[in-house]
Amino acid sequence: MKPFAYVRATSLQEAADAYAAHPGSRYLGGGTNLVDLMKLGVETPGALIDVSRLPLEEIRELPDGGLRVGATVRGSDLAADPLVRTRYPLLSRALLSGASGQLRNVATTGGNLLQRTRCGYFQDLSKPCNKREPGSGCGARDGLHRDHAVLGHSEHCIATHPSDMAVALAALDAEVELYGEAGTTRTVAAAEFHRLPADRPEQDTVIRPGEIITAVILPAAAPGAVSLYRKARERASYAFALASVAVVLDLDDGRVRRVALAFGGLAHRPWRATTAEARLTGAVPHPDAVRAAVDAELARAEPLRDNAYKIPLARNLACDAIAELAGTRPGSPATA
Repeated sequence: MKPFAYVRATSLQEAADAYAAHPGSRYLGGGTNLVDLMKLGVETPGALIDVSRLPLEEIRELPDGGLRVGATVRGSDLAADPLVRTRYPLLSRALLSGASGQLRNVATTGGNLLQRTRCGYFQDLSKPCNKREPGSGCGARDGLHRDHAVLGHSEHCIATHPSDMAVALAALDAEVELYGEAGTTRTVAAAEFHRLPADRPEQDTVIRPGEIITAVILPAAAPGAVSLYRKARERASYAFALASVAVVLDLDDGRVRRVALAFGGLAHRPWRATTAEARLTGAVPHPDAVRAAVDAELARAEPLRDNAYKIPLARNLACDAIAELAGTRPGSPATA
């Protein structure tokens, strides 16, 4: 075992200073992913800086009707919060579909965003992986890749991002608040927080060295908008998405005033389906129109040998979720 230092931070600035003083350090929240990777030898930090006791555990309503979710809010608390359940039900549903109850009781909001891929080649030190060891190659391309990306991948990496919560945040137009070493704060759109692996696949996010996630900002929910999260997986619990979809739909006199659609399990980050959204905006959400819009988005997919099944799976998830929200599913009250 590689020895490492441990620092318990009592303030954001103290955490940032500790990071600067310990090259190769990592911030520790719930540790549900980082500690596992340390046990495997994938992560070998020189120091762990514990930020779990910083005063970032509050869910606070904002003056404009949005919510500010502190980075150390536990997943189970966020999913159960009354304001989240009533205003952002897809977020609650996404959280409850991830991991187990025990892990949700420990895992933090910030840590959820920073969890790393569950690609088996990334976690196996005997296999090549550009994400773990840049320049070593991608073992998954010619290996087992049934669970891997069909959108936005590159020759360097075909891994997918595992978070359910991040997919919901992308569809909700949430922002991630970051605190830097110099005491400055900036926000990044949740849909742009994770990087695609065109280059530097070892760099999962746009976080700069030493920055700490302090909060997630949820904009006010549009009156009358409805939302849904759907996930396809190989077993009913404690399984990552083969494909998932988060939808926010706002109708006006039978036409789509606004729609937000994000896919999970298909790419290196939550995939915001902007092509499908543009086609559906202003249209009547007839099943044929929805399918054509989703197909236009998925036309960009580049499936590999074993994962082409993800394309019809994602299409069916998205079309069924939108039909449920729009009341156009066969047999629904609106069509019966």
